[in-house]
Amino acid sequence: MELYTLINVAVIAVPFALSFDGRVAFYRRWPALVSAMLPVSAAYLIWDVLVTARGDWWFNKAYAGEPVLFGLPLGEILFFVTVPYACLFIYEVVGAYFRERRVCSLRLVRVAGPTVSVMLLVVAAALSSRAYTPLALGSVAVFLLLAVMLDPALLASSQTWLFFGLSYLPFLLVNGILTGLPIVGYNPEAILGIRILSIPLEDFFYNFGMLGLYLLAFRMAKAVISMRARVRVWAAIAGVDAGAPASGDDRTGTEAVKQ
Repeated sequence: MELYTLINVAVIAVPFALSFDGRVAFYRRWPALVSAMLPVSAAYLIWDVLVTARGDWWFNKAYAGEPVLFGLPLGEILFFVTVPYACLFIYEVVGAYFRERRVCSLRLVRVAGPTVSVMLLVVAAALSSRAYTPLALGSVAVFLLLAVMLDPALLASSQTWLFFGLSYLPFLLVNGILTGLPIVGYNPEAILGIRILSIPLEDFFYNFGMLGLYLLAFRMAKAVISMRARVRVWAAIAGVDAGAPASGDDRTGTEAVKQ
């Protein structure tokens, strides 16, 4: 088994083993997790295929193995399963163990979100000669705009920012290995060349935008599933009430009609 694939196994191993913890019970969130992963992972895989074909980055066959799908090795495909699983598990742990607080007003979110997004897009346009840099900045802008429109409370929550902070710890370790060996190499013409340890600066923006989109989709999926469950409960209650005999009348509904 290639090293890149083994890294993916290591990324998901502990979160999966702890998914059945009574307090977090992440396994109960699997339907929402799958609903969130399908569109976001699909979008990022398409991005990955296109920029790999363009030559923005490449994979070291000594560690990643041969491509198995549209130029991507197995480890890269698994990345878009294991990383969201592990990071959204972190989010649920944060929710289980840390009280949610509002770090700013929703009004500030609705002003600051679009403002920061526009600034990122302006910088991305100015750096358009670098193929990866504007895409990474643009992904953050897209996340912020969607969050403001669909779930502004997400950006005002202390749990969100704690989630991001904790998620960057494994990011530094895993991405440090990927870029340090390297398992993933970058076209120097596609990036600014600024690195933190061995990690290109662009990867920090890429990671923020990607995790933000997974989190946004996850919260929306949870809300939809919760709403459907409540509708089923109320429908069941309404059905029982409708079929119950009137007070003081112990006849069944059929018997009452015959009389």
